[in-house]
Amino acid sequence: MATTSEDVWRILAELATAQAELTAAQAELTAAQKETDRQLKETDRQQKETERRQQETDRQLKELGRQIGGLGAKFGSFTEGLALPSMETILRQRFGMEVISPSVRVSKNGQHLEIDVLAYTNGELNTAYIVEVKSHAREESITQLKSILQRFRSFFPEHKDKKLYGILAWVDLSNELREKILQEGFYVARIHDQVFELDIPDNFQPRPY
Repeated sequence: MATTSEDVWRILAELATAQAELTAAQAELTAAQKETDRQLKETDRQQKETERRQQETDRQLKELGRQIGGLGAKFGSFTEGLALPSMETILRQRFGMEVISPSVRVSKNGQHLEIDVLAYTNGELNTAYIVEVKSHAREESITQLKSILQRFRSFFPEHKDKKLYGILAWVDLSNELREKILQEGFYVARIHDQVFELDIPDNFQPRPY
């Protein structure tokens, strides 16, 4: 069968239509690739911005931690300084202590011991008191004072024959924790009118160590 001119024009028209469709598809693909590239660039930009913000957050957290740590140290020092004059009065007048030493730090055989206030007297009384001063009450502080009392004589053999007592002095203390401290046989001191005062019942019996 011979190909007519009409057949040729029809085939050419179909080829033109197919070419146009292919060109449109290529244009859509190119546009899609450009959009993908744009989205990838935007994602990369957002990721970098997120990393930058994370680094800034980390820096701010470190700075905040440093400031809080410094504030805690300053407040602890303030509390101990506030306690010392009134605690010294209690130790001298109530308990008859002759030597009162704040911030005692001792090292022996690679071991270390820190005591907020150490007070003692020789002679007939032959007694020592260890005072731990805390801004806020925590149950762990009871364990800490116990540990100090139990280790005391190994660091201070010259006081090995003394009766030894513990005092916990607080700025902020719940009644529940106060009862636990008293049950352990420790004296409790609380702040009142900017000075520390003993807060113990009349029938309190301290536990010697």
